[in-house]
Amino acid sequence: MSAPSSVPDALSALPPGDRAPTFDEPWQAEAFALTLALHRKGLFTWKEWTETLGREIAEAQSRGDPDSGSTYYQHWLRAIERLVQERGLASRETLDRCRNAWAHAAERTPHGEPIELSPADFG
Repeated sequence: MSAPSSVPDALSALPPGDRAPTFDEPWQAEAFALTLALHRKGLFTWKEWTETLGREIAEAQSRGDPDSGSTYYQHWLRAIERLVQERGLASRETLDRCRNAWAHAAERTPHGEPIELSPADFG
């Protein structure tokens, strides 16, 4: 399934200086790119994506999320994880294992250096 025309059309409607999405952190851009790649591979429709992201945001708000925009990409990640699990691409256990490995790698990485996973991080 290819990306619906509304995604690129929405970007082309922005003024020339504002066409590229902006992100506070590199991982946010990576999460955005991952979502587009999974969508283009046919994992989910854009409507399914927006509904899933909306549910994640609503659930977070019901738990007291401040809705300040600072947690938006945390919700984005949870929506990706939800869809990946629902489609049977990864189990909760696999996602937890990867999350723990990433945390381990981050702990051993000096500030300002890129975080790189190694097999030992999964131990």
